[in-house]
Amino acid sequence: MFMAAAIFLPAKAEAISAEKWILVDAATGRVLSENNADSQSLIASTTKIMTALIVCEQCNVLDRMRIPKEAVGIEGSSMYLKEGEVLTIQDLLYGLMLSSGNDAAVALAIYCGGTVEGFAGLMNDKAHALGMEGSHFVNPNGLDAPGHYSTARDLAILSAYAMANPIFRQTVSTKTVRVGDRVLQNHNKLLWRVPGADGVKTGYTQAAGRILVSSVTRQGRRLIAVTINDRNDWADHEALYNQGFTNYTVQSIVSRGDVLGWVEVAGSAGEKAALIADEDFSYALAANETPQIDLSGPGFVYAPVEQGEEAGVAHILLGGKAIGSVRLVYGDTVAQEKPSPKRPFWRRLLG
Repeated sequence: MFMAAAIFLPAKAEAISAEKWILVDAATGRVLSENNADSQSLIASTTKIMTALIVCEQCNVLDRMRIPKEAVGIEGSSMYLKEGEVLTIQDLLYGLMLSSGNDAAVALAIYCGGTVEGFAGLMNDKAHALGMEGSHFVNPNGLDAPGHYSTARDLAILSAYAMANPIFRQTVSTKTVRVGDRVLQNHNKLLWRVPGADGVKTGYTQAAGRILVSSVTRQGRRLIAVTINDRNDWADHEALYNQGFTNYTVQSIVSRGDVLGWVEVAGSAGEKAALIADEDFSYALAANETPQIDLSGPGFVYAPVEQGEEAGVAHILLGGKAIGSVRLVYGDTVAQEKPSPKRPFWRRLLG
C-alpha cells in the first residue's frame, strides 16, 4: 500500500486528457503523476477489479457453479450466461474481466457472498482493510448507483494489491480465451499496444465516462495508471508509462545490515553502539533527487544494550519530507560500567 501524495509533490504529466488520473510505482508506492486523484467518481466496470480480487482470495476457482436465474439477462455488457449452465469460477472470472460481464459479476457475487448485498459488504470490508478511504460499493459490476464510487488513488491502491495475486494477475493479462462455446477477448487494448502491459480493467457508462486502470511491468518493475473520464485513455496511458519509466528509476537507498550511524551509550566505559538497518528500503527517484537519512533522537541510550536489540527507526527524507522508514537494531553489545569499589574509610584517611 502506498502513501498519500501529500508527502511530496509528484509531477503532472503534460497533455493528459483525463479529468482525474494517477500514476504509481507499485513496489515503492511513489506517486509519479496525479491530478484530482482523491475526487470521488462513478467508476463503472473498474468496480470488477474488487469483485475479482475477493473471488480470487476467498473462493476455489476450480469449483463449478450452476448459473442461477438472478444472474441472467443483466443489463449492460455481458458474457451471456444461461440459466442452469455449469461453469467454473475461473470461467466466470474470464467473463468478468475480459468481456466485462455484468452477469458474471452477479453470478460470482451470489456464489461468494450469498447475495449481491452480502457481497457488497465484503467489498466494503476489503476497501476499508486496504485504506481505500474514498470508496464505497453497492454492487459487484459498477452499474451506476447512488453510494457507489471510488477515486483514482483508491483504484491504484486496489490494483497494486490485486496484481500481487497470481490468479488475478493471470486472469487480467489473458488476451483471448475459450469458455465453452464462447471465445472471450480482453477489452484492454493496451495488452496489444504497450510493451509489458499485463492488466487490468476498462470501464464505461454514459454518466461515468471512459475509465481505464492499467498495469505495465518492465524489467521487474510495475507501474499502475488510472484515468477517469478520459476521451483519449489509450494514448494517455502510453504517455504516462513513457514518463514513468523514463524519468524515474527504483534505487536502493538502504540495505539490511547497513551501518546508518552511531549512538553514545551512557553508563558504559565511554563506548558507542552502531545503528544497523534491519530491512531494505528502495524508492523511485528522478535523476536529480537525493534522499537523506534522519536519525533524530536524544543522541544517547543507557547501558546495557544487546547486539540485535531493537534500536528505533531511521526516517528517509526527500526534499525534507518523510517518504518512509526502516527499523534499526544495535550492532554491538555494550555492558554497563561497573562502579569502582570504594576504599575503606581508614585507608582514605591514611592516603
